[in-house]
Amino acid sequence: MAEEKRLPVKVSLVFTLDLEDIFNYGVETFGLRQAEKYESEIWDLIERLPNSYRLFPECRHLPTKSKMYRWIILDAHLIIYRITKFEVQVLKILHSKRSVTKIKSARSIKL
Repeated sequence: MAEEKRLPVKVSLVFTLDLEDIFNYGVETFGLRQAEKYESEIWDLIERLPNSYRLFPECRHLPTKSKMYRWIILDAHLIIYRITKFEVQVLKILHSKRSVTKIKSARSIKL
């Protein structure tokens, strides 16, 4: 069995801003400790992506032949990323109750 290629991960500014909003909401709603714990859980997933980017399912709202758009479902949030030839691009994190239009907007995010 061929070994899966390890790709570097890059994070978009949109993802960073989304995560900051989630963190601030978490602090207000659940307290600092819980917000830090959840943010840490998100970053742990991102840090493991160089080895595990193919394990997560294709984003059903962004279908392509190559299945380049994937998502990680984490509690109430979706982390959307794109697999290119040279890297894994983490595009956006949003609440799972968001509209399909918000999910589809991830396609236009540039790094």
